[in-house]
Order: sequence, then structure tokens, then C-alpha cells
Amino acid sequence: MVPSKFIIVTGLSGAGKTQAMRSLEDLGFFCVDNLPPTLIPKFAELCAQAASKINKIALAVDIRGGEFFNTLFEVLSEIDDQGIGYEILFLEASDETLVRRYKESRRRHPLSSHGEVLDVIREERNRLRELRGRANKIIDTSNMTVQQLKEEIASVFADAAGTSRLHITVISFGFKFGIPLDSDLVIDVRFLPNPHYEPPLRPFSGNDRIVRDFVFASPVTTEFMQKFVDFVEFLIPNYTKEGKTTLMVAIGCTGGRHRSVALANRLGEILNKKDLHVTVRHRDIKRS
Repeated sequence: MVPSKFIIVTGLSGAGKTQAMRSLEDLGFFCVDNLPPTLIPKFAELCAQAASKINKIALAVDIRGGEFFNTLFEVLSEIDDQGIGYEILFLEASDETLVRRYKESRRRHPLSSHGEVLDVIREERNRLRELRGRANKIIDTSNMTVQQLKEEIASVFADAAGTSRLHITVISFGFKFGIPLDSDLVIDVRFLPNPHYEPPLRPFSGNDRIVRDFVFASPVTTEFMQKFVDFVEFLIPNYTKEGKTTLMVAIGCTGGRHRSVALANRLGEILNKKDLHVTVRHRDIKRS
């Protein structure tokens, strides 16, 4: 199986390759940093094997490879011969920006053997000129924040990779067991009618129709659910616009067995119908 997306991330040291790789990883890419170019064809071959499930790949290749980096063009020709399509993402920034970043981070430039950072930046820029000319996408990060770079990466590669920009997890829980630590939104539904106090319903959970019907028979639940869905649907495009890639919506009741489970399932059903990437989990359903 030929990888559906093969991206080679390169560019000037300090221009944001690390953040770009993190953003691609968030988009579902299998990412490898600083792989020697000579190993790329073999790596691509392994990923193309029928048993491999890796079909979105991002490799960071740059001047840190030393002498290995000089073989990159030869390697790219070999990949072409294998029939594997690839894109080159080239990151750059102005000399002034790179000098400032190196001074702020107090890190040494890969080509530096002395303190003249500007000289080695210009040397690297010159060595990468031909590679820049072959790039499919060039991003100048001089005036970008980390968040803005993340948004730019998502806008370029999210849809092409067949990856939803926002992965949503809806989790039910019981407040008596504590709030999930990685929650983005925490919704307390303990104001809704409680099946726990109905003896025939107590042994069941929100996964069972008898409990679900009881919970949603209340006009309060119906009204709340409509407002809640509207709220979540309002947030999703705005979170996506800001470059957020994961969202955890935690819905809690007392024990995490009845009300929260029923509402988490319903929210998941509604969002899934809108072609969003949604996972529903019930943390405490077996603990109450």
C-alpha cells in the first residue's frame, strides 16, 4: 500500500520544524525526526508493505544530518523511481528572526563552531537554496506565533490527509469519583431526574433503553439537550479555527452510571451524524 500522504519537512534551523512535526502528528501523521536521507527509501518501502497501516508519513530532514544530508536529492530520485509521491514542506524565517530565536533559546546552530550565528544562518540558507526551489509549500514563520504556525499546517494538510481537524471525546463520569483531569468542558447534569431513585431502573445503565427513555421523558432534559448541543456546535468551528486538535467533553452525574451515560451517548450520536470524529467513553459505568 503506497502511503496516501508523504511529507518531507525541511528548512532553516530555528524556523519551526519541531512545531510543524508536532502539528502533523496531531493530524494523524506518523512522524520521524532527523531520519538520515539514505534510510528514507527503505522506510518508505516498509510503510508501503500490505501489512502496514501507516499511510500518512511526515519526515523531518535537515542540515543536522551532516554528510548524509548531501545525498537527499539522490534519495528523492530513488523515491520517484519507487512510484511514491511526496511533498516537500520548507520552513524559513528572516535572518533577524532566526538570530533572535537562537539568542533567546541559547541553543547552538547545527553548523556553528563559533559564536557567529548570522554567518552560519546565511551559509545554511545558501546550501538549502536548491531544496527550497523544489518545495511544494514554503512557510515563512518570521511573524508567526506557534499557534499561527499550527493553524497554517492544519489548513494545508488536514483535509488532504483525510483527517478531521478536531478529535472529540465525550466521556461520562461520576462526580463522586472525581472529574476527569484532561477535560476541556465539564457539564454537571445532576439536576436532571435521577433513575437511581427508581428501584426498577437502578440495576440498569444509561446504555439501556429503559433508562434512556426515563431520562429523556423529562422536558427539562429535552430543553437542556438542545441548548447543550447548540453550545457544543458553536464551539467546534471556533476551536478548529484556533488550531485545537482535541476536545474532551466530560458529562457528569453523581455515580456516572445513568444520566451522564445517556446524555453522552445522545451527544455522540448527534455529532457523529455531522461527520465529526467522535469517540464516546463511559469511565465510571461499572463503578457505581
